Amino acid sequence: MAGHSHAKNVMHRKAAQGAKRAQAFGKLIREITISAKMGMPDPAMNPRLRAAVKAALVANMTRDTIDRAIKRASTAGQGEDWQEVRYEGYGPYGIAIIVEALTDNRNRTGGDLRSIFNKGGGALGESNSVAFQFDRKGVLRYKPDVASADAMLEAAIEAGAEDVESDEDGHEVSCTVEDFAAVRDALEARFGEAEAAKLEWWPSTTIDLDEEKARDILKLIDALDDNDDVQNVYANFEVDAAAAERLSAA
Repeated sequence: MAGHSHAKNVMHRKAAQGAKRAQAFGKLIREITISAKMGMPDPAMNPRLRAAVKAALVANMTRDTIDRAIKRASTAGQGEDWQEVRYEGYGPYGIAIIVEALTDNRNRTGGDLRSIFNKGGGALGESNSVAFQFDRKGVLRYKPDVASADAMLEAAIEAGAEDVESDEDGHEVSCTVEDFAAVRDALEARFGEAEAAKLEWWPSTTIDLDEEKARDILKLIDALDDNDDVQNVYANFEVDAAAAERLSAA
């Protein structure tokens, strides 16, 4: 279990819990609205909006709700003050953490996240205090039945991707930020729309943690993810497969 993939798993697990459904939908609606406002309100012409709509559909959001969120983006005064902000800090055991947020009040969000970091045994840092330990990657994920591992690898390399990981859960294609649009368009032309297509932070090096220490980090990540303004959380830790299975089931 690596930090960057764990954050994804945490969000998926939380979205599945009934008590977190409204909060998860709120974050998805905010991303849809911001994506539509920053670009075209048509998913076919706006890759970020298309990815946001796909994520909402995967989370079982209705088309009517999605359409209302897109329409809201064209309404004066809706979402105009939202800003994309990246926060960086350290958790327990020197684990580097990047938090991506959408906020209409940077002071409020910064204060809230600082408190969460402190309570979790970490500390919120300055801009670029940990980003140097991560690489920004373009990432596309496909279900396993879309193509064989060999076919996906061949197509991804031809499209300009850097790497492909295929297993029983699906295919994960990674590339540079600069090549992301070209790789996405080439793969979608061949295999259809990706299950997910976005930019992510991947740790360039990771810190191995035992299960007990990983549990402390996951508690902090959970607390960060519970903040309404937080969209994504990334961390540079690694835990062995057996411990990862137990932690995911907890």
